This record gives sequence, C-alpha cells and structure tokens, in this order.
Amino acid sequence: MKRIIDTDEAPAAVGAYSQATTNGDLLFTAGQIPLTPDGDLLDDEPIAVQTERALDNLVAILEEEGAAPEDVLKVTVFLDDIDDFDAMNETYADYFDDEPPARSAVEVAALPKGVGVEIEAVAALE
Repeated sequence: MKRIIDTDEAPAAVGAYSQATTNGDLLFTAGQIPLTPDGDLLDDEPIAVQTERALDNLVAILEEEGAAPEDVLKVTVFLDDIDDFDAMNETYADYFDDEPPARSAVEVAALPKGVGVEIEAVAALE
C-alpha cells in the first residue's frame, strides 16, 4: 500500500505531488531542487552549491523514513547545462562515495524555477 512521506527538513511540495512515497520496500523521492526548507531559492548559486542543497533535501527525505544515502539504489540527475556535469559530480561524490547507486545524468531544456539541477532517487527500505 502506498504511503506519503513528508518532512519539514526539506521544501514542501508546491504542486500536486508528494516529497516522497513508499510501499514499505522502496522509497521514491520527488525531484529535489536547490530550494531551502524555508523557501529560499538558490538558483543564482554555482552548480556545486545547487547540487549540495538538492542532495541535502534528498537526504532529509530519506532520513524521515529511516533511510540513508547508502540505501539509495538509483539516482536521476537533471541538469539544464551538461557542461555543469563535472562540478555536479564532484559535489555528488561527497554524498555517494563508497558504493554509489546507479545513476543517470541528463541535460534538459529547462527546470522548475530556473534552477540548474534537479535530483530524484529510489531507495530500498529495510
């Protein structure tokens, strides 16, 4: 059965979606952008800072359900400029350094609120 995950440690959903959902075995996060839980948008910051904020949001959602970065099976990274890949990847490696999950990184035409990166994940729950 589907259950909604919600935490004040990540930005609230601003549309018809949830921060994350789970069936008890897998957790699926919504795409996380560089938006603070207080609503500050970091769209003018370098991609490394944007990536860090998006991943901090993702980790907060995982932790709400008792999961951690090491439980993540798959990550999808959306970049508005693929030339930002190296800077994103350097920051990303700080979160998933030991046994990183499978990952796709793609360039898209645009992202919500004009940000440079959006990151979503699927994690296994115990």
